[in-house]
Amino acid sequence: MSIFSRNDTETAPATDLAALTGDYTIDPAHSTIGFVARHAMVTNVKGGFQDFTGTLHLDGTDPSRSTASIDVVMNSISTGNADRDGHLKSADFFRTDEFPTMTFRSTAAEDLGGGDYRITGDLTILGTTRPLSIDLEFNGAAKDPFGNERVGFEGKAEILRSEWGLTWNAALETGGVLVSDKIKLNFDISAIRNA
Repeated sequence: MSIFSRNDTETAPATDLAALTGDYTIDPAHSTIGFVARHAMVTNVKGGFQDFTGTLHLDGTDPSRSTASIDVVMNSISTGNADRDGHLKSADFFRTDEFPTMTFRSTAAEDLGGGDYRITGDLTILGTTRPLSIDLEFNGAAKDPFGNERVGFEGKAEILRSEWGLTWNAALETGGVLVSDKIKLNFDISAIRNA
């Protein structure tokens, strides 16, 4: 079963696979690129990026030929705490003055069946490029009240931030470290078909 024919009570009606073929622009006003980090070994800190752009190409005949490209403005990081956001932008973490953008460029796409989809690509942070696979769920396709043809996806992935050179940390008196190496990424994407 293709993800493009997924249908349940919380998604748009199933769409003909071939009808989705085309180019789309991610709508940042209705999309989220977020992350979760473990803090002090006891709780999760959630954040996201407020400024990003991206494009999708969906191939309904051959989903493996679908592609994605995303550019994230690192200065737009937001965790709900100004001091923490400033620290994340500093030389200890993202060095946003030197590396203003994080990018993802897909290299492969796969329909896993059962409503699951996976896109693999190159994630670049701090000038380091490493592979990343994102598991996706297709949420449906619909025409909004303004006549825009939309598609929606939810995605998740995990990375070890140290693999991209994000190694700052502080030891805890009780053992462990202040910030987890493992970071959970989450995506909620709404994209509009190009005219």
